[in-house]
Amino acid sequence: MSSAYRQVVSLAVAGAVVASTLTGGPALARSLKDNKPHDGVTRAHTMPIQGIDVSYWQGDIDWQKVRGAGISFAYIKATEGGDHLDPKFRQNWYASKRAGIVRGAYHFIYWCRPASEQAAWFVRNVPNDPDALPPVLDLEWHPYSKTCPKRVSRSLALEKIKIILAAMERHTGKRPIIYTDPAFHRDILQGEFKDYHFWLRTVAAEPQKKYPGRSWAFWQFTTTGIVPGVPGKVDRNIYNGSRSDWNLVLRWLEASGGQQAHPSRTASR
Repeated sequence: MSSAYRQVVSLAVAGAVVASTLTGGPALARSLKDNKPHDGVTRAHTMPIQGIDVSYWQGDIDWQKVRGAGISFAYIKATEGGDHLDPKFRQNWYASKRAGIVRGAYHFIYWCRPASEQAAWFVRNVPNDPDALPPVLDLEWHPYSKTCPKRVSRSLALEKIKIILAAMERHTGKRPIIYTDPAFHRDILQGEFKDYHFWLRTVAAEPQKKYPGRSWAFWQFTTTGIVPGVPGKVDRNIYNGSRSDWNLVLRWLEASGGQQAHPSRTASR
């Protein structure tokens, strides 16, 4: 990892310490809700930097309303496997930017397709926008898939992951973030990719309870969120840091597109 990127993304990891002291505040938009709230993730609702992740399934999104509701960032599904482009990706990619929401793209891995083909497909379809968030590689098992429910070996999974991550970084100039869930993390990722930052799914408990010892940048805390501007339910997420940390990241992206060193501190991990 370049020293420049390590410094700026370490702001997210610093949130593991910073966030423990946060209690939220009245400024957080009250219009952000959860259709099925869980007591184990209550703190996530009080964190200052709130976001969503979306795909075709959310339909036509009014991004101006989303921003007005207090959403600061969005991750948008771009590609899956080696031949699927999310039908709403381009619409969401450009409309969210026009609304002033910082966004990034994610690729959903498909275990039955060569990693090189998946990497090439992502590069072909995702613009290299300097002010975009780092790309994300979505890593999960797909037990209910009609076309590829199999689980590959740990060694093969790690090989595929490394190929795609490297291609994403070459394309964007930013080290990707890894999204995962507890089962896949336990089976494949435990102890791996210590130089990467993670976006963790846990909807009934805080990340440190489901992923002991793993630092994290983003937390997906519900799949039943209610956000003005988004039809139906939507995944909600938080950034693991303070508003000041987030503002530093935004200034870094605006100033250099992520290619220059950030003047902030390097976080302890």
